[in-house]
Amino acid sequence: MNGSESSSTGHTPTARRCTDPTRTRRRGAAPTTRRTATRAGQYTALLAYLAFLAFPFLWLLSTAFKPPRELGSLHPTWIPEAPTLENFRQAFAEQSLWAAAGNSLLAATVSALLAIALATPMAYVLARFRTRLARAATGWVVLSQAFPLVLVIIPLFLILKGLHLVDSRTGLILVYVVWSLPFALWMLTGYVRAVPVELEEAAAVDGAGRLRTLLSVTAPLLAPGIVATALFAFLTAWNEFFFALVLLKSPGKQTLPVVLTHFLGTEGVADLGPLAAAALLATLPSLLLFAVIQRRITDGMLAGAVKN
Repeated sequence: MNGSESSSTGHTPTARRCTDPTRTRRRGAAPTTRRTATRAGQYTALLAYLAFLAFPFLWLLSTAFKPPRELGSLHPTWIPEAPTLENFRQAFAEQSLWAAAGNSLLAATVSALLAIALATPMAYVLARFRTRLARAATGWVVLSQAFPLVLVIIPLFLILKGLHLVDSRTGLILVYVVWSLPFALWMLTGYVRAVPVELEEAAAVDGAGRLRTLLSVTAPLLAPGIVATALFAFLTAWNEFFFALVLLKSPGKQTLPVVLTHFLGTEGVADLGPLAAAALLATLPSLLLFAVIQRRITDGMLAGAVKN
């Protein structure tokens, strides 16, 4: 009896510890609370970052619709009290914004297409043939991104002058291609390395050559990366200011970022209303393009996924 009683009393506390619902709930509640707090902190940081990014655009949007009386007010407001479209009318009346937008669109589109056409086969070579020359080329691509614009503008201007391409849209497009090519090559090399080599080996077994393999097998899987790289190349050329300012002198050939500087007076006083309206119109195409292309990139990633 004593043995059985001691045995039963010895097992009873253990059973209580294992089946105590209060302690089980406490152990499960602690990780849940930590996960909730972590997620709340992440969302808070994300919202703060989005607010930081959206502030300049929202302020620009508000300024573009404010009349001169509100622009000069000592107590600015977020929402215009008397919204007006006069700033947009004045902006188009003072400057040839349509012609400048056409110049920017031409330079950005052609340079992005040329950069992609050159970078895609070069990225394939750097990713698939890992020789010393390929590693040296990759190092040079990374190093070239550290060169400031001021360092290259003088020799670049002299080269274009010798080729009679100063004050020329063709010269500006060539500069944009050369400037965006290293970044496009670096991005596409990473995308090519993500494509399984086994797919190309299977195509080679079926008798496909290098060119056919690149066009029929690798290129479709690279579509999301090509679209993303083309988008970045386009936006870089669309927003570029320094090269266009130095290389283009004729008013009819100037791009949109350069024309925006014409809203500054001789004494550095900005015509704030028309400037905000023109800057808003210059910003909207890139935002709309990014919104459209972002969905295409996601769809392309899902469509180009490798299935077992």
